[in-house]
Amino acid sequence: MIQRLGELWQHTPLAFWLVLAACAYFAVMAVRLTVIDVRHHLLPNRIVFPSYAVAGVLLLTAAVFADVVGGADQSRAGLLAVPALRIVAGAAILWLFYFVLRFAYPPGMGFGDVKLAGVLGMYLGFLGWGHLFAGTFLAFLLGGLWSIALLAARRGTLKSSIPFGPFMLAGAAAAMLLPA
Repeated sequence: MIQRLGELWQHTPLAFWLVLAACAYFAVMAVRLTVIDVRHHLLPNRIVFPSYAVAGVLLLTAAVFADVVGGADQSRAGLLAVPALRIVAGAAILWLFYFVLRFAYPPGMGFGDVKLAGVLGMYLGFLGWGHLFAGTFLAFLLGGLWSIALLAARRGTLKSSIPFGPFMLAGAAAAMLLPA
């Protein structure tokens, strides 16, 4: 995201400010959701649902404006290389992936995680497909490492539930820091 912000600053300052606002919103949302999920094992709709609108408007406007003013990136081909479509597709793909996981084993994942996945898919889709994969992978890696640490410290069992939202947010944040 930092590299992308630098590129936007050079070519389209308005898109830069829009993406910076989206990142600031992400940081505030992530902290609020992490605290709530750790305390209550809940990702409230009153935070998640407005995040679709805020992130969607900021990221889609930035993508469209950067594409119009800065010109399309010719190094990537295909319809899903269009940034605005990648944002929407990223949200849909990640939401669907988490929905399938929830459907396959309902006790293993809450529906709040499914709803949050769509928001994270927008942010990661804005950056690219590699970031979408990396953010998802890192979420499961971090959650798995935490679970292993709980088991090793005898603070949990194989039946213990952990809030997965913080790991989803941490994985997305870590992927956002990766270079393009």
